[in-house]
Amino acid sequence: MNMNHKNLEELIEVIAKLRAPDGCPWDREQTHYSLRPNMLEEAYEAVDAIDDNDMAHLKEELGDVLLQVLLHSQIASEEGVFDIDDVSKELKDKLIHRHPHVFGNANIKTAEDVKKEWDKLKAEEKTERISAMDGLSRAQAALIAAQKISKRAVKQGFEWPDEETLYECIMSEFDEFKQAKKENDKSHMEEEFGDILFATVNLARWNKIDAEQALLKANKKFEKRFRKMEELATKPLTEYSIEEYDKLWKQAKKEIQQ
Repeated sequence: MNMNHKNLEELIEVIAKLRAPDGCPWDREQTHYSLRPNMLEEAYEAVDAIDDNDMAHLKEELGDVLLQVLLHSQIASEEGVFDIDDVSKELKDKLIHRHPHVFGNANIKTAEDVKKEWDKLKAEEKTERISAMDGLSRAQAALIAAQKISKRAVKQGFEWPDEETLYECIMSEFDEFKQAKKENDKSHMEEEFGDILFATVNLARWNKIDAEQALLKANKKFEKRFRKMEELATKPLTEYSIEEYDKLWKQAKKEIQQ
């Protein structure tokens, strides 16, 4: 593995040049906030490359993620707040502190023990946090947030006694949604639908399933089957009856699985 960081150093210089007075007008006008959507988009595209096991694409997308890190660091440097070296040092120090079994004398054997020690050391670092819910990102995807919230609650002893009780909870949320619908109360319906989703996320957690990834896969599966339906259709889909739609859906599902 090439440990020469010449390209990385030159990349940092390129970013600084783009932000310079004689640099790129678009790059010069960017702020932390204007770049916010880009950070999310590039991260998701990198995850897509991982899901597709496309290493060439992953290399490209990791570069785009790195671009966001360098741009934010350059903007902060211009403001006199921090620079990329500060970012690197803080990360290095954190990794060393949270891996005493690698950089110290701690005796940790399993991945689960590593996770417990990581959480313990993190809690020691974040002394300003009082509630178990402190420090949750408000910008992350709702399913990811629900998973993190439920996991934190479980660590404090808030857990269903068994999976059957969790199923009962989920079904009761459906009943409450139906009641809100009977009352034609949109606000209450939205609240109860959120409860359905949150309870279902806990069912995923109970079975060690990542709810966000499960839904992403379901989205991709539906998109793939729908595209196949469009390919197989002999007339505009809007002209298909429910029975014809069902038959076409089953045909598309069968052909994809072959």
